[in-house]
Amino acid sequence: MNEIALPGGNVGGAVRVGDTVRRATGPWTPAVHGLLNHLAAEGLPGVPRVLGFDDRGREILDYLPGEVYGPEVPDDVLVDAMRWLRRYHQVVAAYRPTGHLVWRTSQGELGPDEIICMHDFGYYNWIGTDAGFSGVIDWDMAGPGAPLDDIAFTAWNTAPLAMPGDPAYQARRVTLMAEAYDGGITPLQILEGAPLRALRSARVIRAGQEAGDPGMLNLATVGEPQNSITRSADLQHRIPEIAAQL
Repeated sequence: MNEIALPGGNVGGAVRVGDTVRRATGPWTPAVHGLLNHLAAEGLPGVPRVLGFDDRGREILDYLPGEVYGPEVPDDVLVDAMRWLRRYHQVVAAYRPTGHLVWRTSQGELGPDEIICMHDFGYYNWIGTDAGFSGVIDWDMAGPGAPLDDIAFTAWNTAPLAMPGDPAYQARRVTLMAEAYDGGITPLQILEGAPLRALRSARVIRAGQEAGDPGMLNLATVGEPQNSITRSADLQHRIPEIAAQL
């Protein structure tokens, strides 16, 4: 069957074959499949289901119909995405895989205060239909973390805090995220967490590049990890002005 390259994500490589998606695998694939299978068993909507592997060794996932979003995400989509993220965190909190697990960005046992975060919850991985936000793709970066990791990452990419902008607008978007998530995390925590989360991304990307991870090497073509490092420092300087608008 014909293969159609799919947009979305930043590391590339996914293709559509009929009603399925084929993606390259890695040492992290068993852990990610365990997560996706748990989400499927719990009935969480908007998550690709694992269907096995093809004759080229690629994972087969079901195709989520719709289109990926661009940088200008409307408020209503952001609200729906944050509500979905809250539900995801509630569902995944009960998922406690044991033993030494290999993720794309880390390995080891899940800590008692950790959950499995999506770790790439940016607009470019969100799927939308005419009805609005409908799902999330590209789970390869999933791994242990805290709920704020996912929320701050979203704010970095989708508030968007990574780029200079109107402080009042960015404060309003961060506040909107906190209210929609409705999980006891304040707008200020999100704002202050965003540059730290960006530095985590920079460390992960650099480590992956040094290890020869093709997806991480691909990010070098868009200036990573240096872009994240530079923009994180810039946001640190802008935080007081944005915080004053909260």
